[in-house]
Amino acid sequence: MRHPIILVVLAGCSLVLAGCMGRDKDGVDQALDSVNAVDATNLSDIMLTVGDPREAVSYFTRATNEHPERIDLQRGLGKSLVRAGQAEAAIGVWTRVIAMPEGGNDDKVALADAQIRAGKWDAAKATLNTIPPTHETFERYKLEAMVADSEKNWKKADSFYETASGLTTRPSGVLNNWGFSKLTRGDAKGAEALFSEALSYDSTSFTTKNNLVMARAAQHKYDLPVVDMTQTERAKLLYTAALSAIKQGDVTIGKGLLQDAVDTSPVYFEEAARALEALDAGGKRG
Repeated sequence: MRHPIILVVLAGCSLVLAGCMGRDKDGVDQALDSVNAVDATNLSDIMLTVGDPREAVSYFTRATNEHPERIDLQRGLGKSLVRAGQAEAAIGVWTRVIAMPEGGNDDKVALADAQIRAGKWDAAKATLNTIPPTHETFERYKLEAMVADSEKNWKKADSFYETASGLTTRPSGVLNNWGFSKLTRGDAKGAEALFSEALSYDSTSFTTKNNLVMARAAQHKYDLPVVDMTQTERAKLLYTAALSAIKQGDVTIGKGLLQDAVDTSPVYFEEAARALEALDAGGKRG
């Protein structure tokens, strides 16, 4: 894949070389080093954003093998491994980064994140405990909240979630996590409020919409909330509400919601249709 940014940089390299004709070799080498540094920086940025995670891992693996002393490349490898779903491997990289002279508190946060993704909650807590309280960042408090959640320390979790949401202009993700935490502890009303707030920041998140429907259904409120949704999303949300209703014993309501889901879906909704057939068959046997 060719990137316009890189092509521009390479074209600029030709101009630099042309301008260096007649100068001493040191001047040419210095110019090349400068261009190569810009080229490498641009490519690293691309790999960390729009690049395929597996390609990014390959790129940063090669780069760190060639320049193991460069902490920016080590960080790029750690981030890429997390993006590629290789949290275990990322732990080793972030541990190495922290041991480097330039390693800092943000790197420890990244290590804790990888440890949580790998299911190593105790290790993540220990890592977070090494970070001074003066290091107040969104990522740090988001992870602190998740660790507190895992320990069912609800008071501490709520405090961390509240702090984290106040440290970012895009709190939809952490508000969704907080809402799910509330839902799992039986506070459906509190969860509903948090999911609704999360959608006010990001109305496109289907996960949050689905969670909102579950929170409302837990209160026996089976009508869909007034949020933006596609026809396909509407069918899936009706299906979620239907299953919640049936699980809570509101079978008649659930059956009606399943029929609505089948009728609403723009394509054949196999799961909903199968659930509806099962209910009909059960009713006939009864």
